Amino acid sequence: MTSARHTGTAACVLLLLFVLLTVLVAVRHGAPLPGDRALHRWPLDHRPPVAVATARAITATGTGALPYALAVVAGLIAGRDTKQRCYAAAGALAVLLLGQAVRYGLMSAVARPRPAVIDWATTASGHSFPSGHATTSALTAGLLLWALATRASAARTSAALLLLWAAAVGLSRIYLGVHWASDVLGGWLFASLWLCLAALATAPLVRARRADPTSASRT
Repeated sequence: MTSARHTGTAACVLLLLFVLLTVLVAVRHGAPLPGDRALHRWPLDHRPPVAVATARAITATGTGALPYALAVVAGLIAGRDTKQRCYAAAGALAVLLLGQAVRYGLMSAVARPRPAVIDWATTASGHSFPSGHATTSALTAGLLLWALATRASAARTSAALLLLWAAAVGLSRIYLGVHWASDVLGGWLFASLWLCLAALATAPLVRARRADPTSASRT
């Protein structure tokens, strides 16, 4: 119960921060927020070919089929038997898919334009806020962290690597000039909020499974 309270408190804080950021973006009609321009200008003067190629490789991992495959892997890791693995994989995939659907709705509603195309060092499409790559990679990393928490021996090292990956994908979007920093921050806030809501929604099911003696006997 204490864990649920902490998760609920975190969700409330994240919701407040995300709503405040979204309102700021909306009332300025998508114009850059304080700090956005400075963080956008710096990469324009610091983009050697090797760094751009590296950033493109990193950013590519935050979209396409890979995050969805990793969500399924997270479920397979978390499950203790075949049935649990199937349910967990479906649940993790649903969390990612539903999060993406809500994000698309938010992007359409806010309709924030991206930075000028002349500054881009990669291709991009759609509106800017919140960043799709930042959201997707953070959601995927969160699902994998949840799964690895059930395997304590690997959790600490893997958690650091997953957090670094999600951060790198988000920062690559700023470096490549296709997002404002506040877009990436919005993606991280939304993903964290969505993961908290998913944890709260599934908590009763998790408690029921832990209390089920037949489930425990299969582990």
